[in-house]
Amino acid sequence: MKKTLAARKAAPRDEPLVDINTTPLIDVMLVLLIMLIITIPVQLHAVNLNMPHGAPPSDAPKPEVLRIDVDAASRVRWNGEELAGGDEAERRMQAEAARAVQPEVHLRPDRKARYDVVAGLLAAAQRSGLTKIGVVGSEQFLP
Repeated sequence: MKKTLAARKAAPRDEPLVDINTTPLIDVMLVLLIMLIITIPVQLHAVNLNMPHGAPPSDAPKPEVLRIDVDAASRVRWNGEELAGGDEAERRMQAEAARAVQPEVHLRPDRKARYDVVAGLLAAAQRSGLTKIGVVGSEQFLP
């Protein structure tokens, strides 16, 4: 350290200082680190679930299952019976939605079925008020 001070005293005053001042750099880095630590949200590793209370009902009836199949040619089948058009499917869905206990709707589209037919069935089910809808057989779409 003494050589550096002695070298500075011996150097002419016209030459610039070669040493970089790192103090402001360290100050800025510490401020950024503190801001990063403060702004990172506290992550909770818990999942909040609303669990039912009390004993489960002893004789819960099994829900009725309504199967709607869409084959590779995009033909719609209602519990195995082929439907003439999309209007008939929507009419039947409205009748099922009006019942006191709605059935579970299992929609089984084929991998080669047209998207607009399947999306139309889902939209019709939503418009008619069916609430228990599930797409079954989605494992066929995995690569």
